[in-house]
Amino acid sequence: MKPDILGYTLAQCESLAVELGDKKFRGQQLFGWMQKGAPLFEMKNLPAAFREKIAAECDYRLPEIAKKQVSKKDGTVKYLMRMTDGECVESVFMRYEHGNTVCVSCQAGCRMGCKFCASTLRGRARDLTASEILGQIVVIQRDTGERVGGIVMMGIGEPLDNYDNTVKFLRLVSSPEGLNIGLRHISVSTCGLIPGIKKLSEEGLPVTLSISLHAANDARRSSLMPVNNKYPIADLMAACRAYFEKTGRRVSFEYTLISGENDSEADAKALADLLKKGMRGPSHINLIMLNKVTETGFEAPDRKGAERFRSLLESHGMNATIRRRLGSDIDASCGQLRLNNLNE
Repeated sequence: MKPDILGYTLAQCESLAVELGDKKFRGQQLFGWMQKGAPLFEMKNLPAAFREKIAAECDYRLPEIAKKQVSKKDGTVKYLMRMTDGECVESVFMRYEHGNTVCVSCQAGCRMGCKFCASTLRGRARDLTASEILGQIVVIQRDTGERVGGIVMMGIGEPLDNYDNTVKFLRLVSSPEGLNIGLRHISVSTCGLIPGIKKLSEEGLPVTLSISLHAANDARRSSLMPVNNKYPIADLMAACRAYFEKTGRRVSFEYTLISGENDSEADAKALADLLKKGMRGPSHINLIMLNKVTETGFEAPDRKGAERFRSLLESHGMNATIRRRLGSDIDASCGQLRLNNLNE
């Protein structure tokens, strides 16, 4: 197989240049161009013969923008990215006052089976490589002409179900020679794969761990998230506690509000009690308004109901915010654009 060079470090690119019979600095030039998402024909300071060798002996895979939606409300951009084998994933570019953040996908589809999520309706086709995850950011920076300063791994797929590629991506994207996006500005979301959480705590990567919780008791969570049957809440809380103790990084909990399922006063109290007893350390709750997916039949509460739930959590001593709904006019929750593309 040809080497996938977008996933190369600077040192690997330098070695590649020497292997191809050129000087080390050609690898530096190649690496710099790839971080900008430039196709080979644009790399004008590289000799034609060197570029021909790269084309013949290496794979340089950049995702293609298959579709693009731009929010008229807030400028959020949602991309359908097509990989070289035709598989499509979604990425979202979001503008905040503090800078730009991209939500990336790590798998084509998902096998976790969460009942309210569009990403899992067709299962998982395959994992993305580290370079395919990185490529989403490279392509978006080139398309927007704006720097990305933050990343959330909350798109299609479960990052810890694609563990090796996720960790390789984190090291690549935070490399000072590369995009140099600080690890403290990266969130890795998981539905609760405990072995992956334990491994991640040993990597020395100070990312924010975000747990997709969505219910405060095993019966309700298992009905929404089949993963809970294998990794129940008590074990998940223990793993999160251990992660905080090992890394010193606060754990964030994602809680999607679903009308009639997990948004009652009793649910708020149960959630607060769970985290106070389970974490015994700093944590934060991100409340998410459910993005409607026709196939699931679930509905979101209205804004007033969400504010009431947040107030209830705060009355129980919890730190909670309602996530700002960017791109609401373009269905900027991951999974829907890919699903529509599969159905065409």
